[in-house]
Amino acid sequence: MNIRTRLTLLFVLLVASILLLFTVSVYYLYDQFRQQEFEQRLEEKAFITVRLREDVGEVPRADLPVMANEQVTIYNDRGDVLYSQGQQRPRLPVTSEFLNSITVRQSRYIRIGELEAVGIRFINSRKEPLLIIASGNDRYGFSKLDRLRDILLSGWLLSLVIVGIAGYLFATDALRPVAELIQQVNAISATNIHMRLHVGRQRDELADLARTFNDLLSRLEEAFVSQKSFVSHASHELRTPLTVMMGQIEVTRLQARSASEYELAFDGLLDEVKSMIRLVNSLLDLAHASSDATTLHCQPTRIDELLWQAQSHILQKKQSCQIDIDFESLPDKEEDLVILAEGSLLQTAFQNLMENGCKYSTNGRVSVRIALGVGRVQVTVSDTGFGIPPADLPHIFEPFYRSDNTMTINGHGIGLALTQRIIMLHRGQITVESVMGKGTTFRITLPVVRSQLSSPTSLLDTDSTRIA
Repeated sequence: MNIRTRLTLLFVLLVASILLLFTVSVYYLYDQFRQQEFEQRLEEKAFITVRLREDVGEVPRADLPVMANEQVTIYNDRGDVLYSQGQQRPRLPVTSEFLNSITVRQSRYIRIGELEAVGIRFINSRKEPLLIIASGNDRYGFSKLDRLRDILLSGWLLSLVIVGIAGYLFATDALRPVAELIQQVNAISATNIHMRLHVGRQRDELADLARTFNDLLSRLEEAFVSQKSFVSHASHELRTPLTVMMGQIEVTRLQARSASEYELAFDGLLDEVKSMIRLVNSLLDLAHASSDATTLHCQPTRIDELLWQAQSHILQKKQSCQIDIDFESLPDKEEDLVILAEGSLLQTAFQNLMENGCKYSTNGRVSVRIALGVGRVQVTVSDTGFGIPPADLPHIFEPFYRSDNTMTINGHGIGLALTQRIIMLHRGQITVESVMGKGTTFRITLPVVRSQLSSPTSLLDTDSTRIA
């Protein structure tokens, strides 16, 4: 059942229930009014009859209003019939309990079938208590009640038809923006993901839904464009060393060469293979860092140990690098340097920054400083290179992006993108400042373990796959 039909049925049921309650209430209240009115007429009939009998000695029927199947019976206090007007025998079975329940202040009403009766107590001039039972059939009142019932029932059924049509039109109008949204969403695909939803009514819940969906589309478009760019650049970076390797192999096979020439060719191939391995490992690290934070295996780790390990790993590969690690202020407690982190990933981030500083500095010198704050620790990595142009600063964290002045230096443009993603996974921040001709400074801010434990995150173990 679609929403339009369900809304129509619910609307009809709601209004039908309200109308039915109103109809039953009107019928019930009018029935009570008819009963009270006829009860009053019976009381008047009883009083007039007994007073005429006491004052005149007889009851002239021609002068009294006549009711259908009327009967007036007068009893003494012992229950004997003193007078009966109407049929010879009482139509209603009057019991002694009913007669005894009648008082001067309180009359009694009884109904059997279509006959209704009222009993009153009257004290005559001789101080004798008399009981008068007046009964009759309110044929006129019941006729009006039946007519009212037919009118109410017919009106209720007609109202159901009108309400059903009105409910269907109301549901159609209410769901028209939804149908328009569905049509617009169906028109959006990978080829026109830039399209956005438009809603005519700008101040209702559907407009909020459209804006939320547009925000989702913007995030998806950004991820889609980034993915396409990543795949394109990755394919290009992988194809280049493969093409070089294939060219070297084909050239080497053209003619017989000496052992030294073969060794030289193999050295070139080995360099390209190592370059490809570094690229693939960087892509794997980037894919790992791009996963959900809940898949990380975070443990309490001292940040100074990660920095020393990163420094040692770089110096093993490039002994010409000079990496100075210094503390601006030593903490009183060692646990102030402890953070929740996946050590291998965060060490990779520090290595990338140190290695870039060595690579782009004229003297290969990098300065690393650790500063402590309230609930956080800040790591500053500075170099004395030729700096980053201001136009390139907004793009340096994009995968495979490289400035024009770095094209002559070996690299793939993945390191900074990987570093930023790793820092974000650890709920940290990274900023960059660069002055042309003087150098570049990266600042990383991470929460210490105390602040991280105040809002724990469920973490799962995962193994990082790398190519050796």
